[in-house]
Amino acid sequence: MNVIPCSIKTLNGLYDISDVELGQHFYCQIGDLQIHAQVLITSWFVIAILLGSVIITVWNPKTIPTDGQNFFEYILEFIRDLSKTQMGEEYGPWVPFIGTMFLFIFVSNWSGAILPWKIIQLPHGELAAPTDDINTTVALALPTSGAYFYAGLTKRGLAYFAKYIQPTPILLPINILEDFTKPLSLSFRLFGNILADELIVVVLVSLVPSVVPIPVMFLGLFTSGIQALIFATLSAAYIGDSIEGHH
Repeated sequence: MNVIPCSIKTLNGLYDISDVELGQHFYCQIGDLQIHAQVLITSWFVIAILLGSVIITVWNPKTIPTDGQNFFEYILEFIRDLSKTQMGEEYGPWVPFIGTMFLFIFVSNWSGAILPWKIIQLPHGELAAPTDDINTTVALALPTSGAYFYAGLTKRGLAYFAKYIQPTPILLPINILEDFTKPLSLSFRLFGNILADELIVVVLVSLVPSVVPIPVMFLGLFTSGIQALIFATLSAAYIGDSIEGHH
């Protein structure tokens, strides 16, 4: 009888967590709507870098590739190999999705490792890398959840849901819980690592001479790239698992 009140209390607790703020966020008001401008500004900055780089480099592809064209072809080949390794031969339609996730997260993470957003003075609030905000990481994880449900239903129809009672119906609650924990683990892992890296860099920049934090910034670049790779690899693995129909 106490299950429902406990569940409501848990949901209220999760809702309260969504209001937790680290530092001061940069908001703007449009009518009665409060916009989280920090995420919008830095996200559009990352999108502009990606689109600008692609347009400038491959707008007029050459028969003999330039260095920039070779670079983007290498990235495409890397994403295709990653997708094929996790999904098998049916990886083709999912390359754009996995590539978009990887590139956006990679550039977002690097923008936080290279650019000290938090020391940019604003009239109110502060800027940070897009992935330094739990709203962004959750927004990236939820499409992944939708993608592997879509992949499984498209491939196997309603038979996809038979996985929840395999290998035994006793595991039904655990198998259902697993699908809820996948986006949670993706979002919180990315958010926690990027937030910690930015805070370390900011603290060192404010406490010690500017030369000392440089090794930490290089380490941040490495870990930022690894986090983007982990997110893309796990996303591809989840989709591949749905397509192949096994755990």
